[in-house]
Amino acid sequence: MNTEKIILGVDPGTTIMGYGLIKVVNKKMEFMQLNELMLKKYNDHYVKLKLIFERTIELIDTYHPDEIAIEAPFFGKNVQSMLKLGRAQGVAMAAGLSREIPVTEYSPKKIKMAITGNGNASKEQVARMLQSTLKLKSLPKNLDSTDGLAAAVCHFYNQGKITTGKNYSGWASFVKDNPNKVK
Repeated sequence: MNTEKIILGVDPGTTIMGYGLIKVVNKKMEFMQLNELMLKKYNDHYVKLKLIFERTIELIDTYHPDEIAIEAPFFGKNVQSMLKLGRAQGVAMAAGLSREIPVTEYSPKKIKMAITGNGNASKEQVARMLQSTLKLKSLPKNLDSTDGLAAAVCHFYNQGKITTGKNYSGWASFVKDNPNKVK
């Protein structure tokens, strides 16, 4: 049986949103596309969020991905930057969810670990490993698009792995299942 699926990877940013698409055919990855949405020229943060949402919808409607992988914002010292990145991630997620596409979030360290084997790898190391793995002829000037592609590839590598713990309906159910963790 021939199984095929498309994974959209997104690196949400308020300056540059990177994205990449891979096709999985019979458990093998094929490169489809990588690109970026340039947002530097827009001063209004809400306009940037609208554009991120619209581009994500456009990608969904054009390529019909089965799943979306999004890079989580990394925790930095600047709270305002973190909030802006979280909003960018949120609108990209909302675009996928509005089309009923499953969305999975990966930390930057987890993506780097999946691609290079080193959670502290540089953007350049990740890009070069993707170039080698997917047989890319060249790399883009900005590596935000390879970050988006890396999210998709990370998702491919993590398929079938359980990444979340058990969900509890409340404190009482947690205590009941974990009596040794509560004193």
